[in-house]
Amino acid sequence: MTEVVLVCGREGEFRRVSASGHASFAARGKDIVCAAETVLLRTALEVLQKSPELEVSFDAGKRGHLSFQASGNSKERLCCVADFLREGLGELSKEYPGNISFREESEN
Repeated sequence: MTEVVLVCGREGEFRRVSASGHASFAARGKDIVCAAETVLLRTALEVLQKSPELEVSFDAGKRGHLSFQASGNSKERLCCVADFLREGLGELSKEYPGNISFREESEN
């Protein structure tokens, strides 16, 4: 199972996300849940990295793990990325509860 934790600020803005594990829905290279998770996370990372007003760092150092964080002066962009991940990963976890666990935390 992949465990994904999205951390947002007080106003719903993206702070960081971490995904680890394997969906184990199907064989390697044929796992639609893994592919969906990967597309959502990599798209969010790309959007953040292409935003010049944001500072982004990420870690994909080992197979089955991706985490990234962002900060900066684009609250709208950060809120939009949080919404994108919340909706996409939330719906995926509802449809495939045995393969992906998704939760959101608030940063104090």
